[in-house]
Amino acid sequence: MKMVVCGCCATSWRRCVVMSLRLLFLLPAGLPVRSQGESQSDNKQMDNITIRQGETLFLSCSQGDFVTHTAWLNRSSILYAGEDKWSVDPRVSLVTLNQDEFTIKIEDVDLTDEGQYICAVQTSSRPRTTSVHIIVQVPPKIVNLSKDLVVNEGSNVTLMCLANGKPEPAIGWRMLSPSGDSLSSDSEVLEIPFISRYRAGVYECTAANDIAVDTQTVELTVNYPPSVSDGRDVGVTLGQRGVLQCEADAVPEADFEWYRDDRRIFNGFDGIEIEDAGAFSKLTFFNVSETDFGNYTCVAINKLGSANTSIILYVQDGNSGTSTVFTPTCLLLVVLLQLLLKF
Repeated sequence: MKMVVCGCCATSWRRCVVMSLRLLFLLPAGLPVRSQGESQSDNKQMDNITIRQGETLFLSCSQGDFVTHTAWLNRSSILYAGEDKWSVDPRVSLVTLNQDEFTIKIEDVDLTDEGQYICAVQTSSRPRTTSVHIIVQVPPKIVNLSKDLVVNEGSNVTLMCLANGKPEPAIGWRMLSPSGDSLSSDSEVLEIPFISRYRAGVYECTAANDIAVDTQTVELTVNYPPSVSDGRDVGVTLGQRGVLQCEADAVPEADFEWYRDDRRIFNGFDGIEIEDAGAFSKLTFFNVSETDFGNYTCVAINKLGSANTSIILYVQDGNSGTSTVFTPTCLLLVVLLQLLLKF
């Protein structure tokens, strides 16, 4: 007995399914297709199905009585013809096939699975098709982000953040640290003209759609020349320990040099110790003598510049609590005064 499907006198069910599929794509949805026996085909369009990437999709259609052949098709490919699997995709499997229901399963759905699916049913009287369009939603993923940057103060900075996703994700930038800064942007590009040291910190890019949110961060380092805090003069009792301190703000961290008048002081010089720790430098006298008093200069240096401050070490009278600042000129006057008093 010959079987007639959608005007195609078929000798095999598989060939007829393929021919039916071609006709379905060539003819408008809902248009009746007549066979050689003038029978009509029922074409039904289901509502779109939206599913997230990675989830499992179940496709089902009702069979009805006197069903002779069934098939699930994806675009131009047959997934299942009855119990026979035509798809080589291991994610596709048959769930149910009986007189009432024909259901297949697609695991770990991807964007390539998006499109139209058709359930074709051949009954004893006429063929029937049901079609559905699958929409796959994809969570956002940031695919191109600016690397951590090191720039000099005053430079123009551009941060870029690109992301994929479906629906297309919205991109936003905000500054995470230092906290309280309101710098932000609602676009893929964040422009920071003439950047200052106060704009250094961590910036976060956010890509968001209806499915999820993806975030990544960029660290922005701003180099600037040293600035030195004003030095504080120090009074020390003769024979005691004395410490001169110097503080510098700089990126990268400054190197320190100490001078007395025009002569540079090195660690261990005349029993003096120099200790640098980050933004601080200390000049320590372990046994202050009259030759130690005078004016000292701290110089902070990095690749962008230098700054300095002066600190006076003076001898403090331990009994009266008064202090005297000795300079070479003052010392000469004291010696002359002592000589005059002898006469």
